[in-house]
Amino acid sequence: MTPADLSSCILLALEKLQQSGALPAGALPESAVVERPKNRDHGDWATNIAMQSANGFGMNPRELAQLIVNELSGVSGIEKLEIAGPGFINITLSKAAAGELAKQIVLAGKDYGTGNIYAGLKMNLEFVSANPTGPIHIGGTRWAAVGDSLARIFEAQGADVVREYYFNDHGAQIDRFARSVLAAVNSKPAPEDGYAGEYINQIAKAVLTKHPEVLTLSETEATEVCRAAGVELMFAEIKQSLEQFGVVFDVYFHENSLYESGAVSKAIDRLRELGHIFENEGAIWLRSSTFGDDRDRVVIKSDGEAAYIAGDLAYYLDKRERGFDRAIYMLGADHHGYVPRMMAMCAAFGDEPGLHLEILIGQLVNLVRDGEPVRMSKRAGTVVTMEDLVEAVGVDAARYALTRSSINSMLDIDLDLLSKKTNDNPVFYVQYAHARTKQVANNAQSLSVTDEEFDPALLVHASESELLASLAQYPEVLRHAAEQRAPHLVARYLEEVAGSYHRWYDNCRVTPLSGAPVESIHRTRLWLNNAASVVLANGLDLLGVSAPERM
Repeated sequence: MTPADLSSCILLALEKLQQSGALPAGALPESAVVERPKNRDHGDWATNIAMQSANGFGMNPRELAQLIVNELSGVSGIEKLEIAGPGFINITLSKAAAGELAKQIVLAGKDYGTGNIYAGLKMNLEFVSANPTGPIHIGGTRWAAVGDSLARIFEAQGADVVREYYFNDHGAQIDRFARSVLAAVNSKPAPEDGYAGEYINQIAKAVLTKHPEVLTLSETEATEVCRAAGVELMFAEIKQSLEQFGVVFDVYFHENSLYESGAVSKAIDRLRELGHIFENEGAIWLRSSTFGDDRDRVVIKSDGEAAYIAGDLAYYLDKRERGFDRAIYMLGADHHGYVPRMMAMCAAFGDEPGLHLEILIGQLVNLVRDGEPVRMSKRAGTVVTMEDLVEAVGVDAARYALTRSSINSMLDIDLDLLSKKTNDNPVFYVQYAHARTKQVANNAQSLSVTDEEFDPALLVHASESELLASLAQYPEVLRHAAEQRAPHLVARYLEEVAGSYHRWYDNCRVTPLSGAPVESIHRTRLWLNNAASVVLANGLDLLGVSAPERM
């Protein structure tokens, strides 16, 4: 019996109490939180539903708690109920009910933990979207790991998710990139406002090989060749880096297409129809201050050039017209001040900020080696890149390290720690737990310990109760991770499961001692071992990290 099962039982009990007249008419709670008590003497699980709901029914919390306890007393699998403090309800399950979970998990396999809170919802999740002017830096790498994990978590809750990369191939940064490549083609220093690094030299060589005529063209023509070929080469490299990192996008959207297709004009016309566009001093403005922005925003400048927000307007409208219920943008810390105008834009189109449009801001990442910050890439020259991190610790360790902390906090990654094959390294700790479950299963098979028998009442050791309780929390962890946009909750949870599993392994044998017969307890424990294996593998998969069978 899982916390979700108990929550359903509690909500059903409230419904029955209301139908019987024991509770007055009124809105019933939509959910009942069931959590593991800090003190195990208080039972297996606890809920504060009576304290949360009592006021709505005009009752004392303990009085309501007693009604709920009376209703739950006949539920199969619940061994003991008691009311504590101001109205907490402590729940103790029978050993058989608690242990039954192991079999449920194994039979569910990959489906264990999944939910349906986003069933039928179409989400557009845009992340990374690095300019095609250089390799993906470490901040973009964090978004690659977090964004892909978040997409997997949304999908596990029933959402239809499209991973989208916004390809910034329009604007001044592309002009600087083209001039930088041209300078390298001509063996000249990079422009003062341009880009430098070994990658620019590599692109220049590739452009020269593909277009040797670039040396004979006018500066304008040569710059255009470097722009087109250079951007194509850089973007191909970015895509390859992402795919090697385990991140594959469904859509690569070109910013330039918004201007070529007339989407910008369409968005302006739509906003003009809604009464939110005005003209002043030859420029076209969005009346964004109406919707909480600190000032109105220029969309088309007086010289006819589009301001940056023009592309944002067209891009958001395009997403909504493609049928997405929610557009989630994942942006770097330097875009924090950009949020109010984006939300104003959303409201101007008649949508609900925070619902139809959501913006997640990620904080900076620092790499540390030998106690000192790693500040510069050999290849990029000025930033640390995705390739630098992967080369140092591998894809698994990189993705795990980048997803195990809240995006709201700055992150220091210790390269020395992630390279260690010890329990101090969190990704090793979790992966080793999974590998150990597979080793135990293989050993069991070699000693004829099969899963043909399962008696959950035999799982009575304290470490077994602890492990079962940890495994039971997985569905709730996934739901919270989805609702809070927090993949790190999955990573931290997996570390707890790994700890519970390692302690169980130290105390409980799946295989009999040499010469001893195979008994029911061994076969039953094999189910628990395999249940832990399922949860660890499922959770690692949501983080885009492999679940090795041997280490």
